Amino acid sequence: MAESVKSKHEHIQSPFAVVSHWRWPWVIFTLLVFSSLIKLGLWQWQRADEKFERLQRMQELSVSQPLSLAQIDYRQSPELLNDLPVHLSGEFLSQIFLLDNQTDNGKTGYRVFVPFQDTLSKQNILVNLGWLPGSIDRTIIPEIAPIKGLQTFSGHVRVVEAPLFHIDQTYNNIWPQRVQHIEPEAIARHLKINLAPVVIYLDPDVTIGYKKNWHPIVMPPAKHRGYAWQWFTLAIAFLTLMAWAAHKNKNKKEQRK
Repeated sequence: MAESVKSKHEHIQSPFAVVSHWRWPWVIFTLLVFSSLIKLGLWQWQRADEKFERLQRMQELSVSQPLSLAQIDYRQSPELLNDLPVHLSGEFLSQIFLLDNQTDNGKTGYRVFVPFQDTLSKQNILVNLGWLPGSIDRTIIPEIAPIKGLQTFSGHVRVVEAPLFHIDQTYNNIWPQRVQHIEPEAIARHLKINLAPVVIYLDPDVTIGYKKNWHPIVMPPAKHRGYAWQWFTLAIAFLTLMAWAAHKNKNKKEQRK
């Protein structure tokens, strides 16, 4: 009877008994991959929470009165600066910057950025006038007529995000000028003017400018959470697979004995 019980316990092993037969490099590799997949899932979940909070904030700001640039504290975090409604009145400068590699429905083009002198706050700030189609021939740059005269419009503040791959840009005095990313500080030095560290995106109903095809939230929270669950599922599947492989490897070793 005792031998029968002993035999039964030999066949029923805890997960720790299985892990004990793994080689340590194998264990470390499994834990590294598993933890990396979990971290990716948590990161996507965090992004979903951030997007949800931003959507709520945009909803609240949509019913608030537009601010003047003089009322904005640029030292605030991007989370507090983004999407602030603003009202501007003044004149555009003649220098035009074309942000390269901007697409719309599969067509390549540019986003048009122009410095604006706001008379209400006595500040200069870059304004995104919208999307403009470009030519397949890279030597051809669109001809853009400067916007002249007093302009009054509304828009929203947007903090410029640093590019994934930074490219040092050299500026010249040929206009319009094609650039690979928007850098308010570098543009301010080149133009020898003070320039706010943010840009203004025009409201969709503003008639000046070009196609206003921007979306503050490109990927909604639900999609981020969907990606998070995919990473979590992949992590569990990977751990299950590795445990099964270790168990099979142990059985093979026992059969050779």
